Amino acid sequence: MTEAKLISALNEENLSYFSKTYVPSRLLLGPGPSNAHPEVLNALSLNPIGHLDEAYISLMSDVQKLLRYTWQCNNRLTLPMSGTGSAAMEASIANFIEEGEKILIAKKGYFGDRLVDMANRYKADVSVIEKPWGKSFSYEEIKYEIETKKPAIFAIVHAETSSGVLQPLDGIGDVCRKNNCLFLVDAVTSLGALELLIDEWKIDLAYSCSQKGLSCPPGLSPFTMNERAEAKLSSRKTKVPNWYLDLSLLNKYWGSDRVYHHTAPVNMNFAIREGLRLIANEGLENVWNRHNTNAKKLWNGLESLGMELHVSEDYRLPTLTTVKIPPAVDGDGFRNHLLRNFGIEIGNGLGELSGKVWRVGLMGFNSSEENVDRLLNLFDTELKKFSIFESSTF
Repeated sequence: MTEAKLISALNEENLSYFSKTYVPSRLLLGPGPSNAHPEVLNALSLNPIGHLDEAYISLMSDVQKLLRYTWQCNNRLTLPMSGTGSAAMEASIANFIEEGEKILIAKKGYFGDRLVDMANRYKADVSVIEKPWGKSFSYEEIKYEIETKKPAIFAIVHAETSSGVLQPLDGIGDVCRKNNCLFLVDAVTSLGALELLIDEWKIDLAYSCSQKGLSCPPGLSPFTMNERAEAKLSSRKTKVPNWYLDLSLLNKYWGSDRVYHHTAPVNMNFAIREGLRLIANEGLENVWNRHNTNAKKLWNGLESLGMELHVSEDYRLPTLTTVKIPPAVDGDGFRNHLLRNFGIEIGNGLGELSGKVWRVGLMGFNSSEENVDRLLNLFDTELKKFSIFESSTF
């Protein structure tokens, strides 16, 4: 046998350095991911089975039924796409826009920017309307832009995680239908946590993620589309330019045929089934009320400590609060202190809000009165230690 040596980037004597995988305990009160529910983690750890096993196919049907309840829709094509929320976001662009076709994007934060970037990559004719980070669009503004620009798709973020704004959606679906336009909604930080009525609000396309309101780890992106969207997809003149996200192919796997497309992340689907089951067991209206109640408790508590919130309460996002960093406080130092000493994560601002706000998330399993009390207590007792000036108050 020819003598050979194993090639390694590590010295052999250092291989023993690697112990079993260890992850420190964290309470994730930032913009996401949020902590997964213990029952969801139990489901995630079940033994994998084949993605065409009859037991798994039955589980797929359960997931679809539970997703329709959580989305509040009866859409046939409702499924959890394999990939994090950005996968379903891109699928919404890749499948429904052809080169040169007009899309109108209402941008009021970082994730509106991401929609614009994706649409440009698929060579759409992109029109943008914009609001400052922290403001929402009025119905009248949106109606005027749709009627004037006549896009094939109008896209907007329901719950803008970068700024903490909850965008009202009432009436937009009617405007889109009168103008032969599909209504696309980013529901990444609202599905399973806030009131979201796909059928009633006449939303044609929507996508979300698994790691926020659904109390699961990241890895799946729930997606739903109605018959109007199906008709547009079937009338494409060109092939969908993204094979993995091609809904006409995914439909054959998640539809009645169950034809193999890709190897599904079976354990993640075990997890999302459990997360959705827990939501159904609690009841959607109870879930929505819990998130609203805990958010208001957080807002009142922060303001009682003399802190200022970035967004007006009229359109403040209950799942993600942007709180202004007091001028005399080292924002990064305080965040790092919470993480290192208390195992609690809150987020920095994104984009133009970086260094100006903290982003505090109360989503899914983490939206509890106990977590609000714990965080407010730490803001009260620890924040002054991070004043730039010792005698300063905020």
